[in-house]
Amino acid sequence: MNNNYEEAIKNRYEFILLYDVTNGNPNGDPDAGNLPRIDPETGHGIVTDVCIKRKIRNYVELLKGDNKEFDIYIRQGAVLKVQDKIGAENIKDKKDKAKNSLLFRETMCKRFYDIRAFGAVMTTAMDDERLLNVAGQVRGPVQIAFGRSIDPIMPREITITRVTVTNEKDAERKSNEMGRKSLIPYALYRQEGYISANLARAVTGFSEEDLGLFWESLIHMFDEDRSAARGQMVLRELIIFKHENPLGNAPAHKLFGRVKISRKEGVIVSRNYSDYEVSVDTEGLPEGVTLDWKYKDNV
Repeated sequence: MNNNYEEAIKNRYEFILLYDVTNGNPNGDPDAGNLPRIDPETGHGIVTDVCIKRKIRNYVELLKGDNKEFDIYIRQGAVLKVQDKIGAENIKDKKDKAKNSLLFRETMCKRFYDIRAFGAVMTTAMDDERLLNVAGQVRGPVQIAFGRSIDPIMPREITITRVTVTNEKDAERKSNEMGRKSLIPYALYRQEGYISANLARAVTGFSEEDLGLFWESLIHMFDEDRSAARGQMVLRELIIFKHENPLGNAPAHKLFGRVKISRKEGVIVSRNYSDYEVSVDTEGLPEGVTLDWKYKDNV
């Protein structure tokens, strides 16, 4: 089984995603009429961790299909109360709360890839009499921070028309309807993430096979998530720092600080990835830390 805790990853990782969007909305804000998310103080664009996790989940579900060890807990159309009942399969004696909690967690981690990776809060399990007082919170080893654009963004609202109307009453007075689309002409985003070997070993059993699938998902997630609203989204680089020590050989922020992105000299308004320079300081990496460009777009 890929979810054998003895097969859990042995190394800590930090990673950086660099991706861009052209004429699209990478992550709409429902509190702002679905405009691209933005930091109002700096004007920089924002992409949430949830947005990226959704794309990873969708890719894994598409790739693995009916493989029960790679099922997705948070997916469209899923009823969480039904999902949580899967955790009751091995529970016989509801009096042993500690044992029940462990069995519940192990069953759910074995079944669901996204729980092994990201963790989950399974509150509906408390409603099942067999899972009385079971701790339904699982902390996953893979954590992703919010993404931020390298430069401030300038969202646009584009007026569109459609040649049909909604109902018969509207047809009596007009032949089309107006609408709006929100987009960014161009923006390059940087998003950072962390993978804990300790949480993989002690909590979810996130394995080397799971890790390989995670890297693959990051590389291909935009290819399988196309829509007119999102425009053209492209992964440009996936930069990974690997630690020999499961608890790490250097602070994450110092490794992240080695990656610098800036506009090329003379570029006033960026409209392409080639308008930027990306550099990684590889000199004097901390002992026990290695650098791996898992993916680099050759522009």
